[in-house]
Amino acid sequence: MEDAIRFSVFVSVSLIVFVAILYFVTHGRAQRPSLVTVLLVATFVVVGGMAFGKYGNNAGLPWWIYYTAPALATLVVPPAVFKFRGRELGQYLVLAFLSSPAIHVAFSFLLGWHEYMPFIPVPSLRSLLQ
Repeated sequence: MEDAIRFSVFVSVSLIVFVAILYFVTHGRAQRPSLVTVLLVATFVVVGGMAFGKYGNNAGLPWWIYYTAPALATLVVPPAVFKFRGRELGQYLVLAFLSSPAIHVAFSFLLGWHEYMPFIPVPSLRSLLQ
């Protein structure tokens, strides 16, 4: 049960961060994307990607499959759907790729939850204070 709760929290925080990234990147447009479109893309990329990664790992798939497929979705789907160009694409790529490690560091350091990206070792605040 604790694993399911942690996974739900990881997904929820990641979804909120990703939606914020999409809105930030498109903030200069005269016609901003609709909330429905943003939520559908974010749900596909974040929820779909994290579910695929979790179940791919649990099913014993090689890491390069369950990390690469969601990474490709992150690289391809939003730029294609929102037609990012130039500055938008650059901002999106930087923020999208920095957000996952940043979320991992925050959860690892503050809560001691290391399973988000276990290959990046981050000590918890609790372990440092002991």
